[in-house]
Amino acid sequence: MLKRYFIFMLAVCCPLMSIGQETIDLGNKREIFVDDYLIAKLDGLRLQIHHPHDEGPVLYFDKPWEGAFSAYITIIKEHDFYRAYYRGIPKAGSDGKDNEVTCYAQSKDGIHWEKPNLGLFEVYGSYENNVILANAAPMTHNFSPFLDTNPKALPEERYKALGGTQPSGLIAFVSSDGLHWKKKQEQAVIQGYLDTQNVSFWSETEQCYLCYSRDLTKEWAAGTIRLVCRATSPDFINWTPLVRMSTGDAPLEQLYTNQTSPYFRAPHIYVAIGGRFFPGKRILSDEQAKSLNVDPGYFKDCSDAYFMTSRGGTEYNRTFMEAFIRPGIGLNNWVSRSNYPALNVVQTGPAEMSVYVGQDYAQPTAHLRRYSMRLDGFSSISAPYSGGEVLTKPFIFAGNDLEINYSTSAAGEIRIEIQDANGTPFPGFTLDESQTIIGNEISRIVGWKNSPNLKDLSGKPVRLRIVMKDAELYSIRFGE
Repeated sequence: MLKRYFIFMLAVCCPLMSIGQETIDLGNKREIFVDDYLIAKLDGLRLQIHHPHDEGPVLYFDKPWEGAFSAYITIIKEHDFYRAYYRGIPKAGSDGKDNEVTCYAQSKDGIHWEKPNLGLFEVYGSYENNVILANAAPMTHNFSPFLDTNPKALPEERYKALGGTQPSGLIAFVSSDGLHWKKKQEQAVIQGYLDTQNVSFWSETEQCYLCYSRDLTKEWAAGTIRLVCRATSPDFINWTPLVRMSTGDAPLEQLYTNQTSPYFRAPHIYVAIGGRFFPGKRILSDEQAKSLNVDPGYFKDCSDAYFMTSRGGTEYNRTFMEAFIRPGIGLNNWVSRSNYPALNVVQTGPAEMSVYVGQDYAQPTAHLRRYSMRLDGFSSISAPYSGGEVLTKPFIFAGNDLEINYSTSAAGEIRIEIQDANGTPFPGFTLDESQTIIGNEISRIVGWKNSPNLKDLSGKPVRLRIVMKDAELYSIRFGE
Protein backbone atom coordinates (compact mmCIF):
# COMPACT_ATOMS: atom_id res chain seq x y z
CA MET A 1 0.00 0.00 0.00
CA LEU A 2 2.84 2.39 0.93
CA LYS A 3 4.56 1.68 -2.43
CA ARG A 4 1.36 2.46 -4.35
CA TYR A 5 0.95 5.72 -2.39
CA PHE A 6 4.53 6.72 -3.17
CA ILE A 7 4.02 6.11 -6.89
CA PHE A 8 0.73 8.05 -6.80
CA MET A 9 2.39 11.04 -5.09
CA LEU A 10 5.21 11.03 -7.62
CA ALA A 11 2.69 11.12 -10.46
CA VAL A 12 0.80 14.02 -8.86
CA CYS A 13 3.82 16.09 -7.88
CA CYS A 14 5.91 15.28 -10.95
CA PRO A 15 3.45 14.82 -13.84
CA LEU A 16 6.29 14.64 -16.39
CA MET A 17 7.74 11.54 -14.75
CA SER A 18 7.95 8.64 -17.22
CA ILE A 19 6.84 6.00 -14.74
CA GLY A 20 5.71 2.98 -16.72
CA GLN A 21 6.01 4.88 -19.99
CA GLU A 22 7.89 3.15 -22.75
CA THR A 23 10.87 4.98 -24.20
CA ILE A 24 10.69 5.27 -27.99
CA ASP A 25 13.79 4.39 -29.99
CA LEU A 26 14.03 7.02 -32.73
CA GLY A 27 17.55 6.17 -33.82
CA ASN A 28 18.21 8.56 -36.69
CA LYS A 29 14.83 8.06 -38.37
CA ARG A 30 12.90 11.09 -39.55
CA GLU A 31 9.64 11.66 -37.71
CA ILE A 32 6.84 13.46 -39.54
CA PHE A 33 3.98 14.78 -37.46
CA VAL A 34 1.08 12.84 -38.91
CA ASP A 35 -0.09 11.30 -35.63
CA ASP A 36 0.52 11.50 -31.88
CA TYR A 37 3.20 8.77 -31.87
CA LEU A 38 5.84 11.12 -30.43
CA ILE A 39 3.55 13.67 -28.80
CA ALA A 40 2.88 13.56 -25.05
CA LYS A 41 1.15 16.93 -24.70
CA LEU A 42 0.02 19.83 -26.87
CA ASP A 43 -0.61 23.16 -25.12
CA GLY A 44 -2.12 25.81 -27.39
CA LEU A 45 -0.98 23.91 -30.52
CA ARG A 46 -2.64 21.37 -32.77
CA LEU A 47 -1.90 18.84 -35.47
CA GLN A 48 -2.83 20.49 -38.77
CA ILE A 49 -3.36 18.79 -42.14
CA HIS A 50 -2.09 20.66 -45.21
CA HIS A 51 -3.85 20.42 -48.55
CA PRO A 52 -1.69 19.92 -51.67
CA HIS A 53 -1.56 22.64 -54.32
CA ASP A 54 -3.23 21.95 -57.67
CA GLU A 55 -0.57 22.12 -60.41
CA GLY A 56 -2.92 21.18 -63.26
CA PRO A 57 -3.17 18.30 -65.74
CA VAL A 58 -0.03 16.39 -66.70
CA LEU A 59 -1.40 13.49 -68.77
CA TYR A 60 -4.61 13.04 -70.76
CA PHE A 61 -5.98 9.57 -71.38
CA ASP A 62 -6.68 10.41 -75.01
CA LYS A 63 -5.44 7.36 -76.93
CA PRO A 64 -8.08 5.04 -78.43
CA TRP A 65 -7.01 2.20 -76.08
CA GLU A 66 -7.02 4.47 -72.98
CA GLY A 67 -10.14 6.61 -72.65
CA ALA A 68 -12.63 7.78 -70.08
CA PHE A 69 -12.25 4.81 -67.74
CA SER A 70 -8.48 4.83 -67.38
CA ALA A 71 -7.70 4.33 -63.70
CA TYR A 72 -5.71 2.52 -60.99
CA ILE A 73 -2.60 4.60 -61.58
CA THR A 74 0.85 3.90 -60.13
CA ILE A 75 3.77 6.37 -60.13
CA ILE A 76 7.31 5.07 -59.60
CA LYS A 77 10.42 7.21 -59.23
CA GLU A 78 13.79 5.51 -59.76
CA HIS A 79 16.70 7.91 -59.34
CA ASP A 80 15.80 10.83 -61.66
CA PHE A 81 13.33 8.92 -63.85
CA TYR A 82 9.57 8.62 -63.38
CA ARG A 83 7.21 5.94 -64.65
CA ALA A 84 3.41 5.89 -64.71
CA TYR A 85 1.27 2.76 -65.12
CA TYR A 86 -2.50 2.76 -65.55
CA ARG A 87 -5.44 0.83 -66.90
CA GLY A 88 -6.64 1.72 -70.36
CA ILE A 89 -10.24 1.01 -71.33
CA PRO A 90 -12.37 3.29 -73.53
CA LYS A 91 -15.78 1.89 -72.56
CA ALA A 92 -17.16 0.74 -69.23
CA GLY A 93 -18.04 -2.88 -68.72
CA SER A 94 -17.55 -5.79 -66.39
CA ASP A 95 -14.25 -6.03 -64.53
CA GLY A 96 -11.53 -7.89 -66.38
CA LYS A 97 -12.78 -7.33 -69.93
CA ASP A 98 -10.52 -8.47 -72.77
CA ASN A 99 -10.09 -4.92 -74.06
CA GLU A 100 -8.44 -3.72 -70.83
CA VAL A 101 -4.73 -2.98 -71.25
CA THR A 102 -1.97 -1.65 -69.01
CA CYS A 103 -0.51 1.61 -70.33
CA TYR A 104 2.76 3.36 -69.60
CA ALA A 105 4.10 6.93 -69.56
CA GLN A 106 7.45 8.35 -68.52
CA SER A 107 9.02 11.59 -67.36
CA LYS A 108 12.40 13.07 -66.49
CA ASP A 109 11.03 15.45 -63.87
CA GLY A 110 7.61 14.14 -62.81
CA ILE A 111 6.03 17.23 -64.35
CA HIS A 112 6.30 16.79 -68.12
CA TRP A 113 5.17 13.35 -69.30
CA GLU A 114 5.32 11.48 -72.59
CA LYS A 115 3.84 8.26 -73.92
CA PRO A 116 6.53 6.31 -75.79
CA ASN A 117 5.74 4.01 -78.69
CA LEU A 118 7.02 0.76 -77.20
CA GLY A 119 6.02 -1.70 -79.93
CA LEU A 120 5.40 -4.50 -77.42
CA PHE A 121 1.79 -5.42 -78.23
CA GLU A 122 -0.53 -4.99 -81.17
CA VAL A 123 -3.49 -2.89 -80.10
CA TYR A 124 -6.15 -1.58 -82.44
CA GLY A 125 -4.20 -3.02 -85.35
CA SER A 126 -0.91 -1.27 -84.58
CA TYR A 127 2.25 -1.75 -82.52
CA GLU A 128 2.69 2.02 -82.18
CA ASN A 129 1.37 2.39 -78.65
CA ASN A 130 2.38 2.75 -75.01
CA VAL A 131 0.96 -0.60 -73.84
CA ILE A 132 3.12 -2.80 -71.61
CA LEU A 133 0.54 -5.54 -70.98
CA ALA A 134 -2.31 -6.76 -73.20
CA ASN A 135 -4.27 -9.95 -73.79
CA ALA A 136 -3.84 -10.66 -70.10
CA ALA A 137 -7.31 -10.10 -68.67
CA PRO A 138 -8.26 -9.88 -65.87
CA MET A 139 -4.77 -8.94 -64.61
CA THR A 140 -4.84 -5.78 -66.73
CA HIS A 141 -7.92 -4.60 -64.85
CA ASN A 142 -5.85 -3.38 -61.89
CA PHE A 143 -2.19 -4.21 -62.62
CA SER A 144 -0.14 -2.32 -60.00
CA PRO A 145 3.68 -2.56 -59.95
CA PHE A 146 6.41 -1.45 -57.55
CA LEU A 147 10.18 -1.13 -57.54
CA ASP A 148 11.47 -3.82 -55.20
CA THR A 149 13.88 -2.39 -52.62
CA ASN A 150 14.53 -5.77 -51.01
CA PRO A 151 18.35 -6.11 -51.12
CA LYS A 152 17.91 -9.81 -51.88
CA ALA A 153 15.71 -9.19 -54.94
CA LEU A 154 17.04 -10.80 -58.12
CA PRO A 155 18.11 -8.36 -60.90
CA GLU A 156 15.56 -9.89 -63.26
CA GLU A 157 12.85 -9.25 -60.64
CA ARG A 158 13.67 -5.63 -59.69
CA TYR A 159 10.09 -4.74 -60.54
CA LYS A 160 7.15 -6.71 -59.19
CA ALA A 161 3.40 -6.38 -59.60
CA LEU A 162 0.05 -7.87 -58.66
CA GLY A 163 -3.06 -7.94 -60.81
CA GLY A 164 -6.34 -9.81 -60.97
CA THR A 165 -9.97 -9.91 -59.88
CA GLN A 166 -11.89 -12.08 -57.45
CA PRO A 167 -12.45 -15.01 -59.86
CA SER A 168 -8.78 -15.17 -60.89
CA GLY A 169 -7.09 -14.14 -57.64
CA LEU A 170 -4.02 -11.95 -57.68
CA ILE A 171 -1.30 -13.07 -60.07
CA ALA A 172 2.33 -12.15 -59.35
CA PHE A 173 4.42 -10.58 -62.14
CA VAL A 174 8.12 -9.69 -62.32
CA SER A 175 10.26 -7.55 -64.62
CA SER A 176 13.87 -6.44 -64.93
CA ASP A 177 13.12 -3.07 -66.53
CA GLY A 178 9.51 -2.21 -65.69
CA LEU A 179 8.46 -2.67 -69.35
CA HIS A 180 8.75 -6.37 -70.14
CA TRP A 181 6.69 -8.43 -67.72
CA LYS A 182 6.16 -12.13 -67.10
CA LYS A 183 4.17 -14.12 -64.59
CA LYS A 184 6.09 -15.34 -61.57
CA GLN A 185 3.82 -18.38 -61.64
CA GLU A 186 0.47 -19.32 -63.15
CA GLN A 187 -1.34 -19.87 -59.86
CA ALA A 188 -2.82 -16.96 -57.91
CA VAL A 189 -0.90 -15.91 -54.82
CA ILE A 190 -3.77 -14.13 -53.01
CA GLN A 191 -7.54 -14.67 -53.04
CA GLY A 192 -10.13 -12.17 -51.81
CA TYR A 193 -12.36 -9.23 -52.72
CA LEU A 194 -10.03 -7.78 -55.34
CA ASP A 195 -12.17 -5.16 -57.10
CA THR A 196 -9.68 -2.38 -56.38
CA GLN A 197 -6.05 -1.42 -56.90
CA ASN A 198 -4.27 -4.03 -54.81
CA VAL A 199 -0.99 -2.41 -53.80
CA SER A 200 2.20 -4.07 -52.63
CA PHE A 201 5.78 -3.22 -51.63
CA TRP A 202 8.81 -4.44 -49.70
CA SER A 203 8.74 -3.17 -46.12
CA GLU A 204 12.18 -2.23 -44.84
CA THR A 205 10.76 -2.01 -41.32
CA GLU A 206 8.82 -5.27 -41.23
CA GLN A 207 11.28 -7.13 -43.49
CA CYS A 208 8.60 -8.70 -45.66
CA TYR A 209 6.40 -7.97 -48.65
CA LEU A 210 3.05 -6.35 -47.88
CA CYS A 211 -0.15 -6.32 -49.90
CA TYR A 212 -3.03 -3.98 -49.10
CA SER A 213 -6.30 -5.11 -50.65
CA ARG A 214 -10.05 -4.80 -50.19
CA ASP A 215 -12.25 -6.09 -47.43
CA LEU A 216 -16.03 -5.91 -47.30
CA THR A 217 -18.31 -5.73 -44.30
CA LYS A 218 -22.04 -5.47 -43.72
CA GLU A 219 -21.63 -3.96 -40.25
CA TRP A 220 -22.73 -0.54 -41.47
CA ALA A 221 -26.28 0.79 -41.43
CA ALA A 222 -26.12 1.56 -45.16
CA GLY A 223 -25.11 -2.02 -45.98
CA THR A 224 -21.88 -3.29 -47.46
CA ILE A 225 -18.89 -1.02 -46.94
CA ARG A 226 -15.45 -1.23 -48.53
CA LEU A 227 -12.55 -1.41 -46.10
CA VAL A 228 -8.87 -2.40 -46.31
CA CYS A 229 -7.12 -5.62 -45.45
CA ARG A 230 -3.52 -6.75 -45.75
CA ALA A 231 -1.34 -9.83 -46.14
CA THR A 232 2.39 -10.42 -45.70
CA SER A 233 4.91 -12.58 -47.54
CA PRO A 234 8.61 -13.43 -47.20
CA ASP A 235 9.05 -14.11 -50.93
CA PHE A 236 6.13 -12.51 -52.85
CA ILE A 237 4.69 -15.98 -53.55
CA ASN A 238 3.61 -17.41 -50.21
CA TRP A 239 1.21 -14.99 -48.51
CA THR A 240 -0.58 -15.03 -45.17
CA PRO A 241 -4.39 -14.82 -45.21
CA LEU A 242 -5.75 -11.29 -45.62
CA VAL A 243 -6.49 -9.57 -42.30
CA ARG A 244 -8.73 -6.54 -41.92
CA MET A 245 -7.04 -3.25 -41.07
CA SER A 246 -8.40 -1.30 -38.11
CA THR A 247 -9.01 2.46 -38.22
CA GLY A 248 -9.61 2.70 -34.48
CA ASP A 249 -12.69 4.63 -33.46
CA ALA A 250 -12.81 6.66 -36.71
CA PRO A 251 -16.23 6.67 -38.43
CA LEU A 252 -16.62 4.01 -41.09
CA GLU A 253 -16.33 5.28 -44.65
CA GLN A 254 -16.20 3.64 -48.04
CA LEU A 255 -12.45 3.38 -48.72
CA TYR A 256 -12.48 2.51 -52.40
CA THR A 257 -8.69 2.60 -52.84
CA ASN A 258 -6.06 2.68 -50.11
CA GLN A 259 -2.77 3.51 -51.95
CA THR A 260 -0.67 2.55 -48.94
CA SER A 261 3.07 2.98 -49.47
CA PRO A 262 6.19 3.80 -47.41
CA TYR A 263 6.96 7.52 -47.31
CA PHE A 264 10.29 7.86 -49.09
CA ARG A 265 11.84 10.17 -46.45
CA ALA A 266 10.56 8.08 -43.52
CA PRO A 267 9.92 4.55 -44.86
CA HIS A 268 8.90 3.24 -41.43
CA ILE A 269 5.74 5.33 -41.84
CA TYR A 270 3.27 4.22 -44.51
CA VAL A 271 1.07 6.92 -45.98
CA ALA A 272 -2.29 6.01 -47.48
CA ILE A 273 -3.68 8.67 -49.82
CA GLY A 274 -6.70 6.93 -51.26
CA GLY A 275 -10.12 7.58 -52.70
CA ARG A 276 -13.19 7.45 -50.50
CA PHE A 277 -16.52 6.80 -52.16
CA PHE A 278 -19.97 8.19 -51.35
CA PRO A 279 -22.47 6.02 -53.22
CA GLY A 280 -25.76 7.68 -54.03
CA LYS A 281 -24.51 11.13 -53.07
CA ARG A 282 -25.56 12.80 -56.29
CA ILE A 283 -24.52 16.31 -57.31
CA LEU A 284 -25.25 16.48 -61.07
CA SER A 285 -28.66 16.59 -62.67
CA ASP A 286 -29.38 14.55 -65.79
CA GLU A 287 -29.07 17.69 -67.90
CA GLN A 288 -25.73 18.68 -66.34
CA ALA A 289 -24.30 15.21 -66.85
CA LYS A 290 -25.40 15.22 -70.46
CA SER A 291 -23.79 18.60 -71.09
CA LEU A 292 -20.47 17.25 -69.75
CA ASN A 293 -20.85 14.03 -71.75
CA VAL A 294 -20.50 11.92 -68.61
CA ASP A 295 -21.24 8.23 -69.07
CA PRO A 296 -24.87 7.73 -67.86
CA GLY A 297 -23.80 5.15 -65.25
CA TYR A 298 -21.22 7.35 -63.54
CA PHE A 299 -22.66 10.59 -62.18
CA LYS A 300 -24.89 9.51 -59.31
CA ASP A 301 -22.09 9.24 -56.73
CA CYS A 302 -19.09 11.36 -55.70
CA SER A 303 -15.69 10.87 -54.10
CA ASP A 304 -12.60 12.67 -52.82
CA ALA A 305 -9.12 11.89 -51.47
CA TYR A 306 -8.38 11.05 -47.84
CA PHE A 307 -5.15 10.76 -45.83
CA MET A 308 -4.23 8.22 -43.19
CA THR A 309 -1.06 6.52 -41.99
CA SER A 310 0.23 3.27 -40.54
CA ARG A 311 3.35 2.28 -38.67
CA GLY A 312 3.04 -1.38 -39.60
CA GLY A 313 0.79 -4.14 -38.40
CA THR A 314 -2.96 -4.01 -38.86
CA GLU A 315 -3.57 -0.47 -37.56
CA TYR A 316 -4.27 2.68 -39.54
CA ASN A 317 -4.30 6.08 -37.87
CA ARG A 318 -6.95 8.49 -39.12
CA THR A 319 -5.81 11.61 -37.30
CA PHE A 320 -7.47 13.71 -39.99
CA MET A 321 -10.99 12.95 -41.17
CA GLU A 322 -11.19 15.99 -43.47
CA ALA A 323 -10.59 15.50 -47.18
CA PHE A 324 -6.90 15.66 -48.12
CA ILE A 325 -7.78 16.79 -51.64
CA ARG A 326 -11.26 18.15 -52.34
CA PRO A 327 -12.92 17.89 -55.74
CA GLY A 328 -11.96 20.89 -57.84
CA ILE A 329 -14.16 23.72 -59.04
CA GLY A 330 -16.56 22.54 -61.72
CA LEU A 331 -19.18 19.84 -61.91
CA ASN A 332 -16.87 17.53 -63.90
CA ASN A 333 -15.09 16.63 -60.65
CA TRP A 334 -18.28 15.61 -58.87
CA VAL A 335 -18.85 12.29 -60.65
CA SER A 336 -18.42 8.67 -59.65
CA ARG A 337 -14.85 7.48 -59.09
CA SER A 338 -13.21 10.76 -59.96
CA ASN A 339 -10.53 12.21 -57.64
CA TYR A 340 -8.86 8.85 -56.97
CA PRO A 341 -5.16 9.40 -56.14
CA ALA A 342 -2.40 7.46 -57.86
CA LEU A 343 -0.17 5.19 -55.81
CA ASN A 344 3.00 6.76 -54.32
CA VAL A 345 4.19 10.22 -53.38
CA VAL A 346 7.39 11.20 -55.22
CA GLN A 347 9.89 14.04 -54.95
CA THR A 348 9.67 16.50 -57.85
CA GLY A 349 11.97 19.30 -56.67
CA PRO A 350 14.54 20.23 -54.02
CA ALA A 351 11.80 21.23 -51.59
CA GLU A 352 8.76 19.66 -53.30
CA MET A 353 6.96 16.36 -53.56
CA SER A 354 3.92 15.45 -55.64
CA VAL A 355 0.87 13.24 -55.55
CA TYR A 356 -1.16 12.57 -58.72
CA VAL A 357 -4.93 12.28 -59.01
CA GLY A 358 -7.17 10.90 -61.73
CA GLN A 359 -9.94 13.33 -62.62
CA ASP A 360 -12.88 13.75 -65.01
CA TYR A 361 -13.61 10.03 -64.79
CA ALA A 362 -16.13 8.65 -67.29
CA GLN A 363 -15.70 11.76 -69.44
CA PRO A 364 -13.82 12.48 -72.70
CA THR A 365 -11.56 14.84 -70.73
CA ALA A 366 -10.32 12.13 -68.31
CA HIS A 367 -6.78 12.93 -67.19
CA LEU A 368 -4.08 12.70 -64.54
CA ARG A 369 -3.45 15.79 -62.45
CA ARG A 370 -0.46 16.73 -60.29
CA TYR A 371 -0.67 18.21 -56.79
CA SER A 372 2.41 19.54 -54.99
CA MET A 373 3.45 19.79 -51.33
CA ARG A 374 6.59 20.78 -49.48
CA LEU A 375 8.74 17.84 -48.39
CA ASP A 376 7.24 16.24 -45.26
CA GLY A 377 4.32 18.63 -45.67
CA PHE A 378 1.35 16.29 -45.23
CA SER A 379 0.69 17.87 -41.83
CA SER A 380 2.44 19.69 -39.03
CA ILE A 381 2.41 20.77 -35.43
CA SER A 382 0.82 24.18 -35.90
CA ALA A 383 1.16 27.19 -33.62
CA PRO A 384 -1.13 30.27 -33.72
CA TYR A 385 0.06 33.83 -33.14
CA SER A 386 -0.69 33.47 -29.43
CA GLY A 387 1.81 30.60 -29.27
CA GLY A 388 2.04 27.36 -27.34
CA GLU A 389 4.25 24.38 -26.77
CA VAL A 390 4.56 20.65 -27.35
CA LEU A 391 6.17 18.09 -25.08
CA THR A 392 7.34 14.83 -26.59
CA LYS A 393 7.27 11.39 -25.09
CA PRO A 394 10.59 10.02 -23.80
CA PHE A 395 12.83 8.71 -26.57
CA ILE A 396 16.42 7.83 -27.34
CA PHE A 397 18.22 8.96 -30.48
CA ALA A 398 21.48 8.42 -32.35
CA GLY A 399 23.55 11.28 -33.75
CA ASN A 400 25.14 14.65 -33.09
CA ASP A 401 22.58 17.08 -34.55
CA LEU A 402 18.86 17.83 -34.47
CA GLU A 403 17.46 18.75 -37.88
CA ILE A 404 14.00 20.30 -38.28
CA ASN A 405 11.73 21.07 -41.23
CA TYR A 406 9.76 24.16 -40.27
CA SER A 407 8.31 27.52 -41.23
CA THR A 408 7.47 30.64 -39.25
CA SER A 409 6.04 34.04 -40.01
CA ALA A 410 8.23 37.10 -39.57
CA ALA A 411 6.59 37.51 -36.18
CA GLY A 412 6.85 33.83 -35.32
CA GLU A 413 9.59 31.69 -33.80
CA ILE A 414 10.56 28.25 -32.51
CA ARG A 415 12.72 27.42 -29.48
CA ILE A 416 13.65 23.91 -28.31
CA GLU A 417 14.66 22.56 -24.92
CA ILE A 418 16.06 19.07 -24.32
CA GLN A 419 15.00 17.46 -21.04
CA ASP A 420 15.67 14.18 -19.34
CA ALA A 421 12.85 11.64 -19.17
CA ASN A 422 11.54 13.22 -15.97
CA GLY A 423 11.28 16.73 -17.41
CA THR A 424 14.48 18.29 -16.05
CA PRO A 425 16.33 20.35 -18.69
CA PHE A 426 19.86 19.27 -19.48
CA PRO A 427 22.44 22.00 -18.77
CA GLY A 428 23.33 23.74 -22.02
CA PHE A 429 20.03 22.71 -23.65
CA THR A 430 17.53 24.80 -21.69
CA LEU A 431 14.90 26.97 -23.33
CA ASP A 432 16.81 30.14 -22.38
CA GLU A 433 19.93 28.76 -24.08
CA SER A 434 18.07 27.73 -27.24
CA GLN A 435 18.62 29.51 -30.51
CA THR A 436 15.50 31.42 -31.57
CA ILE A 437 14.62 29.95 -34.95
CA ILE A 438 12.87 32.12 -37.53
CA GLY A 439 12.47 31.33 -41.22
CA ASN A 440 11.23 28.71 -43.65
CA GLU A 441 13.59 25.80 -44.34
CA ILE A 442 13.39 22.13 -45.24
CA SER A 443 16.55 21.41 -43.25
CA ARG A 444 17.76 23.50 -40.31
CA ILE A 445 20.19 22.33 -37.61
CA VAL A 446 19.03 23.47 -34.18
CA GLY A 447 21.60 25.24 -32.04
CA TRP A 448 22.08 26.30 -28.42
CA LYS A 449 24.41 28.83 -26.80
CA ASN A 450 28.01 27.60 -26.45
CA SER A 451 27.15 24.96 -29.11
CA PRO A 452 26.96 21.92 -26.81
CA ASN A 453 27.38 18.54 -28.51
CA LEU A 454 24.30 16.32 -28.73
CA LYS A 455 26.60 13.30 -28.90
CA ASP A 456 26.76 13.28 -25.10
CA LEU A 457 22.96 12.78 -25.01
CA SER A 458 22.86 10.14 -27.76
CA GLY A 459 21.42 6.89 -26.42
CA LYS A 460 20.00 8.54 -23.27
CA PRO A 461 16.24 8.90 -22.64
CA VAL A 462 15.27 12.49 -23.45
CA ARG A 463 12.25 14.64 -24.16
CA LEU A 464 11.86 17.72 -26.33
CA ARG A 465 9.97 20.78 -25.14
CA ILE A 466 9.25 22.87 -28.23
CA VAL A 467 7.86 26.38 -27.78
CA MET A 468 6.33 27.86 -30.94
CA LYS A 469 4.58 31.02 -32.12
CA ASP A 470 2.91 31.50 -35.53
CA ALA A 471 4.86 28.53 -36.88
CA GLU A 472 4.66 25.05 -38.40
CA LEU A 473 6.89 22.10 -37.51
CA TYR A 474 6.74 19.37 -40.16
CA SER A 475 9.43 16.93 -39.09
CA ILE A 476 12.46 16.30 -36.90
CA ARG A 477 15.45 14.05 -37.35
CA PHE A 478 18.60 13.34 -35.34
CA GLY A 479 21.73 12.55 -37.32
CA GLU A 480 25.36 13.34 -37.98
